[in-house]
Amino acid sequence: MKRIIPFFAFLILAAGVFAEDTRCYELRIYTAAEGKLEALNARFRDHTCALFEKHGLTNIGYWVPLDAKDNRLIYVISSPNRAAHAKSFEAFLNDPDWKKAYAASTKNGRLVAKIESTFLSAVDYSPAVKAITTKAIRVFELRTYVTAENRLKNLHARFRDHTCALFEKHGMSNIAYWTPMDANKGKANTLTYIISHKSKKQAGKNWQGFIGDADWKKARAASVKDGKILAQRPASTYMKAVDYSPIK
Repeated sequence: MKRIIPFFAFLILAAGVFAEDTRCYELRIYTAAEGKLEALNARFRDHTCALFEKHGLTNIGYWVPLDAKDNRLIYVISSPNRAAHAKSFEAFLNDPDWKKAYAASTKNGRLVAKIESTFLSAVDYSPAVKAITTKAIRVFELRTYVTAENRLKNLHARFRDHTCALFEKHGMSNIAYWTPMDANKGKANTLTYIISHKSKKQAGKNWQGFIGDADWKKARAASVKDGKILAQRPASTYMKAVDYSPIK
């Protein structure tokens, strides 16, 4: 006997499957002071990450660039919305445990020379952003696209309808896709996303396969027939997850 699902139950199930991700994400890039990156990682590992969670900030992922030439720590945290994010971060900064950890870690000098912050919203075609750990070590790629004027919607359509599926076809895993929340950070013309590869060497093969794919060539040609989409060459950073990252 077949089980009949009531129509209202179907609507609930559908809403769960296609629920919009309305969380506030923050991409933070720390440039550590010279020789201080390991100390910065230790502070996050031993104190910061737990205190973030204590105050309602969800740890998404923490990475360092593969080349490690610029002493950076790149990470993403999230919260229910922008207002909650600000409230949580303020509570974190005022936490006595944070103040104690900060003081102890900086007794021989500040750990961070520069902080860059971008608030982000997930796009409708982004996979659910969640902690996933694989047994095999993989390489992540942070990519940022800046479009020509009024062409962001076209870029979204190309990713939604073609690019994301073709990435998976050629060995790239879609991790998350976002656009900035603020105008001065590129809300109208910027797409930031993270994908992963089995290795840096495999990444080159993945991209070669993707670019040479007949379906990609067809999709790209159709998407630019009324004008170019990108205003400049995409920015790319290959990264590896640190040991305390929820996503590995």
